[in-house]
Amino acid sequence: MPAKRVSEDKQPKGSPASKQKKATEGAKSSPVAKKNKTVTEWSGMDLSSQAQTGEGKPWNLKLSSWNVDGLRACCAKGGAEYLTHELPDVLCLQETKVSEKKLPEEMTKLAEYPHCYWLAAEKEGYSSVGLLSKTEPVSVQFGFKTGGEEHNSEGRMITAEFDTFYLVNVYVPNSGRGLVTLGKRMDWDPRLREHVVALDKVKPVIICGDLNVAHKEIDLKNPKSNKKNAGFTQEERDSFTELLEAGFVDSYRHFNPEKVDSFTFWTYMMGCRAKNVGWRLDYFLVSSRLVPRLADSLMRDQVFGSDHCPVTLLLEKPE
Repeated sequence: MPAKRVSEDKQPKGSPASKQKKATEGAKSSPVAKKNKTVTEWSGMDLSSQAQTGEGKPWNLKLSSWNVDGLRACCAKGGAEYLTHELPDVLCLQETKVSEKKLPEEMTKLAEYPHCYWLAAEKEGYSSVGLLSKTEPVSVQFGFKTGGEEHNSEGRMITAEFDTFYLVNVYVPNSGRGLVTLGKRMDWDPRLREHVVALDKVKPVIICGDLNVAHKEIDLKNPKSNKKNAGFTQEERDSFTELLEAGFVDSYRHFNPEKVDSFTFWTYMMGCRAKNVGWRLDYFLVSSRLVPRLADSLMRDQVFGSDHCPVTLLLEKPE
């Protein structure tokens, strides 16, 4: 994603002070400023779907992913309710910022999800990912098998092997304000690509999570003013293209190739979510041979509790 909390409005160039000044000026000229919602209105929300695959078959596998920007904070805003309304077969979480010993109570008593896996960063309250499943995976791998020690210490990837597919839950490193960690990001990307390509030779792969890149100009509100900012550098975008060219498909763009103003991340500042000034950073990528089994790829942008919204993939389970 862009460096955390940086507004997507036009900027010189990412200065928090300049944004605060703009916010103040805007407040003076506007009698009512739009405010971001923080709590989901569940009443009347229908997350069911009758979508079918391209071959007219019903979906029978639902996968969801959400960067919760701190699991304890998200649950304090009612975020745990999302699980009971969406009811995915597997829920992947990113940026949980919590170890298993410090999970919020709402995430420790999940009868529907007896198989839970948590990978915390060595640094307290940083990064970290989780995977909750109704069925037990065949195997679970934390981080990269060889190399990538720095990334592994930050708790960024869980790979779950199921009987007919792999699910890779990732929280990709942010290139940082001023691109100070772009080199770290450029070390991560080929490692991830090598990992999923190797898996794909065994079983089809589904990659989900916060991939921290808006692939094309259509994937963020203000592309021109963000070309040198984290999440939209040419290096990051080209690397994402390489990942797709290695045999994977962006499921959302498969169904919505030209849809604009479809975002999954909005900075908390400047009322960006209320104004829908955002970025599409959260994805479900699938092995190309799974495309005929896809039924829909959805953004749950009316679900609140984080600066990201959940995303959901519906498909016919691989055989």
